Amino acid sequence: MKLQFITHFTDTYSYIDSARMALEGGCRWIQLRMKNASEEEVEETARKVQAMCKEYQATFIIDDRVELVARLKANGVHLGKNDMPIDEARKILGPDFIIGGTANTFEDVMMHHRAGADYIGCGPFRFTTTKEKLSPILGLEGYCHIVRQMKENNIDLPIVAIGGITYEDIPAIMETGVTGIALSGTILRAEKPTEETQRILQLLK
Repeated sequence: MKLQFITHFTDTYSYIDSARMALEGGCRWIQLRMKNASEEEVEETARKVQAMCKEYQATFIIDDRVELVARLKANGVHLGKNDMPIDEARKILGPDFIIGGTANTFEDVMMHHRAGADYIGCGPFRFTTTKEKLSPILGLEGYCHIVRQMKENNIDLPIVAIGGITYEDIPAIMETGVTGIALSGTILRAEKPTEETQRILQLLK
């Protein structure tokens, strides 16, 4: 849970390449995120990434597409603020699938907790080019504030920091009390993404 990898494509790597390199580097949580792709494209890619995740005994999460998660029997779904509500997804998927929700404020966290989310993707830490319509930047203070409010309200949910996080940011972010981090560009922009994944996991030990 300490490292989640969110797939992305670049001029050099496909979605499948990106997932493979993260898995080879030791990451055991892959989220397939293909926001503007067609249903057919996503399903074709999802089947390939799911097979790789099974090979590496990694958790496989699909962004947004609840019906596809149910059809492929992926491990779960991650739902953004404009995606299907978490309680609705839970009715479709039942109790055995992981459902994560995106949060920017403690109010978001509370809402997802009540709706039955299994974890929170909380961000953005700073500006990131991999996401359109960015919510307000949280920074270290934002995470400290949200983690503190969660404790005060007895909300015990894994909370994963996301959004423009670099290798150098990781120690300070983890000190805020979050459970883990989610990365995409930091790994894919590295000269050797697989080795960069290994280096990040060493830091998170």
